[in-house]
Amino acid sequence: MTIPYAIRGTGAYLPEQRITSTELSTALGLDPQWIESRTGIRARHRAAPGQAASDLAAHAARDALAAAGIDAGDLALIVLGTSTPDELGPATACRVQALLGAGRAAAFDVAAACTGFLHALQTAAALLHGTPGTPGTPAPGNTARPPGGGPYALVIGVEVYSRFLNPGDRATRALFGDGAAAAVLGPVPAPYGITAMGMGADGTRADDVLIPAGGSRLPATADTLAALDHTIHMDGAAVRNFITDVFPRIVADALDTAGVKTTDLALVVPHQPNPKLVASLAPAAGLDPGRLAIAGQDVGNIGAASLPYALHRAVTDDRLYPGDQVLLAGFGAGLTWAHALLTWPPLD
Repeated sequence: MTIPYAIRGTGAYLPEQRITSTELSTALGLDPQWIESRTGIRARHRAAPGQAASDLAAHAARDALAAAGIDAGDLALIVLGTSTPDELGPATACRVQALLGAGRAAAFDVAAACTGFLHALQTAAALLHGTPGTPGTPAPGNTARPPGGGPYALVIGVEVYSRFLNPGDRATRALFGDGAAAAVLGPVPAPYGITAMGMGADGTRADDVLIPAGGSRLPATADTLAALDHTIHMDGAAVRNFITDVFPRIVADALDTAGVKTTDLALVVPHQPNPKLVASLAPAAGLDPGRLAIAGQDVGNIGAASLPYALHRAVTDDRLYPGDQVLLAGFGAGLTWAHALLTWPPLD
């Protein structure tokens, strides 16, 4: 059954500071082409001092709202995916709600690492579709106008990974960057909408990529700080094997669920922690490489923002047309994975 909600506008934000892979390779004592030749990443961005995840997210959100032609007061939900929140609590989505002035919107985070945007999208779609009327309730004293033609949800992926990198770990420093991307989810007429969704996890492999300290298991101490346990620890070989296995499997599962063929897909937007690796997996997934939306070469791995950033680039590059079948395929730490298949709507 098609869920009659689809993406009505997208936005993205990258911090001003841009660091090329040539610069970073040289700083790490490597050949200048070492990072780009292995990953395809040419550059990544770094948040300014004092810039938090909510600041990046709010920038991207404003762009998405403008593209959708709605105001923050039209929002019923804000669902944000991140693994680098402003604080352990409250939800970073609540910070974004305040920055946008979206007083009618319920706001919460989902924690699924790089799969976070798709978990947020599926959660928002299910809530909008399953709840009569508008889920949001105005905050006390708020007089924002009710949603016009809604309800609408704002779905965001954002990361500030630069605060969680070990300066001496070339594997993680080569890949990760900072950025945010957002999408407005709103009602659409038939035949447009979300035609298939799915998700999964394998918690037995949670140690493949994680930030060990800072939570309830290893609260911050002088010892955890000295051991750099508040930085990303990654088993590169294990993560590479996971990506190689899971991406073709996500595509197959999505197509089986929806009853469509690879040739029916106009565009596939994958998470891209290593854009060169992901692009190389197109044949294994039965896909024409030209139908992949790859944008990670310009930003590196921006986690939950990677997939929506690539989608935003596809939209701004005029790669999507009404009626196109678009597959979003995400995967990340946890280990987690998810997909969503959309029949793309008119955006005017």
